[in-house]
Amino acid sequence: MARVIHVFRQPDRFVAGTVGEPGDRTFYLQASEDVRTISVTIEKQQVEVLAERLGSLLEEVANRFGADVPETAPDELVDVDPLRVPVEEEFRVGTMGLGWDAESKAVVVELLAITEGEVDETVVLDDTEEGPDAVRVFLSPVAARAFAERADRVVNAGRKPCPLCGEPLDPAGHICPRQNGYRRETGLTEE
Repeated sequence: MARVIHVFRQPDRFVAGTVGEPGDRTFYLQASEDVRTISVTIEKQQVEVLAERLGSLLEEVANRFGADVPETAPDELVDVDPLRVPVEEEFRVGTMGLGWDAESKAVVVELLAITEGEVDETVVLDDTEEGPDAVRVFLSPVAARAFAERADRVVNAGRKPCPLCGEPLDPAGHICPRQNGYRRETGLTEE
């Protein structure tokens, strides 16, 4: 079966978002251009890594190529709208690739579908006919910065951390290892 590569050269939108309640969220990356929208499922840790690596790539691009890279994205460019519905998973992300296209002065984000075996690194950011399906998005440096800022917000919008151990607090209760396994009561009242 031939490989499908969804290319977004001038996306109207590229965002990280979630569906579900904190503690039971599914993370998505969604790219839109004109009337076409593609959503891929991704792990929370992958979203964190992608945002972090985008920041590092932007710094390197500014240093090596002298590209105009903003320190932060203007608030009006950070997309705060929910994901477009219906959210239909195209595939689950396995491998991610980042690059810089000097010709278009754009960051290139490539998301490859998870596969059974090892992914040959040569298929990342390549148009070869063999390999996993992919989504390839071209972002201006300011759009990449805006994506990273939203991604950080989405990741950090989950459950509050326990003040003792840092693990996420569950609405049903939390057994804190710092309390020797005892459940921490949150609503104690004096009688």
